[in-house]
Amino acid sequence: MTVDPHGADPREAIAAGRTAIGIELGSTRIKAVLIGPGHTPLASGSHDWENQFVDRVWTYSLDAVWSGLQAAVAGLLADAEAQHGVRPTTVGAIGISAMMHGYLAFDAADELLVPFRTWRNTTTGAAAAELTGLFGHNIPLRWSIAHLRQAELDAEPHVPDIAFVTTLAGYVHWRLTGRKVLGVGDASGMFPIDTATHTYDERMLAAYPGTDVARLLPEILLAGQDAGRLTEAGAALLDPTGTLQAGIPLCPPEGDAGTGMVATNAVAPRTGNVSVGTSIFAMVVLEKPLGSVHHELDLVTTPSGDLVAMVHCNNGASELGAWAEVFGQFAAALGTTASADDVFGVLLREALEGDADGGGLLAYNYLSGEPITGLDEGRPLVVRTPDSRLTLANFMRTQVYSAFGTLSLGMRVLRGEGVELDAMFAHGGLFRTEGVAQRLLAAAVGAPVTVGSTAGEGGAWGIAVLAAYLGAAPGQDLAGYLEDRVFGGAVATTVEPDPDDVRGFDTYLERYSAGLAIERAAVEAL
Repeated sequence: MTVDPHGADPREAIAAGRTAIGIELGSTRIKAVLIGPGHTPLASGSHDWENQFVDRVWTYSLDAVWSGLQAAVAGLLADAEAQHGVRPTTVGAIGISAMMHGYLAFDAADELLVPFRTWRNTTTGAAAAELTGLFGHNIPLRWSIAHLRQAELDAEPHVPDIAFVTTLAGYVHWRLTGRKVLGVGDASGMFPIDTATHTYDERMLAAYPGTDVARLLPEILLAGQDAGRLTEAGAALLDPTGTLQAGIPLCPPEGDAGTGMVATNAVAPRTGNVSVGTSIFAMVVLEKPLGSVHHELDLVTTPSGDLVAMVHCNNGASELGAWAEVFGQFAAALGTTASADDVFGVLLREALEGDADGGGLLAYNYLSGEPITGLDEGRPLVVRTPDSRLTLANFMRTQVYSAFGTLSLGMRVLRGEGVELDAMFAHGGLFRTEGVAQRLLAAAVGAPVTVGSTAGEGGAWGIAVLAAYLGAAPGQDLAGYLEDRVFGGAVATTVEPDPDDVRGFDTYLERYSAGLAIERAAVEAL
């Protein structure tokens, strides 16, 4: 049974509805987390899913969205009953989070016009370049407005019928509550935000060359603001068994970047966080605007609307996971029984035994395109010279380095702007293996990296905390709430960059940058 360290009885808290549910639709997993009055996870449920590459578009079907959500919620309800002897019928609040950006376009009858285009699609180069020039503000390929503008440039037949454009989190929230709203952090990945007014930037709205885009975008809300309640129809969508009742308040829906910031207590200026999953990104809360436009850096916001520089890389830990699966199959072929987590842990720990520079090996984790390095498509590669040292330790160290390579390139641009960090926090399943990814990430970003006890909980826990914040928002800002009520006394470990690791990673990154020509050739040839 999970115990709340703040002294709340989990069974009583669940029965009384003094809890919150956070649900995050990630790239490979939908996870639901139930937290108690002390923000401790009490139960969880999850559902694995995968994007589909259909007609050269990365997508998920809406049927898969709802079946996956229902499976995750069903798992949470069953887990609560198994652990605590009570099945929740209501909670204090619910929060919905999902992968940011992308393109979900609906007509006036609320019908989806084209299949969901996820953040992973890199077919919006012409639109992104045009809008970046017009706005004087970097518009990445994956942003919703780039997808909309590209559809206009390509004269796609559905464009005249568009009545509403939103993100995945915004779509799910809308269906659950009837409200077409979005948290400011997620909205900032659709269209640039004026951080003084916390609205879409009026100058850029006026400069947009296509349709009257303001009428298509969701209403923006800040963390802690009322975002509606679970309707009868929404409750039936979330839990067809009828256990969860209508009327539960919902917090503003947020993107995975914002929930990652919350999950790591990184919403104040001079703090930052790194989130590692299918993609990998760093978020750094700025003290002031950047001096120049950089294609490597997105400007987005915290869930409270403060300015953030984001280094977003399309490719994260998926290739690492694929190699772990291969080694797991090898172990099984030898007749050895080992769980996936055990295999992953052994391989990661082996990486620490490798040469600091990876022994001359080179790897690219590019399953999809990578805008920071100018690639529209990706081809995962392992390359070595005849004099390299091919060992398991070097192979695994190189694979971990490859997950951080593009991120490091973007972080170096940020340092060139004079941005300073007091703390860099990290979260995601990669950090469940203690001391490995954390140490190598510190070398890659050249800064101390802190991992807390909630590092493996990720964004589902972060959006559950934002849901719980609804009740406290009138009297306390989000940064103060996290510091005083959520992370006070939390267990965390900080690793300083090891000088040998830093030198080794720098050598690796030089090889990585030079070898991008190999990656480009592979895309052209294969």
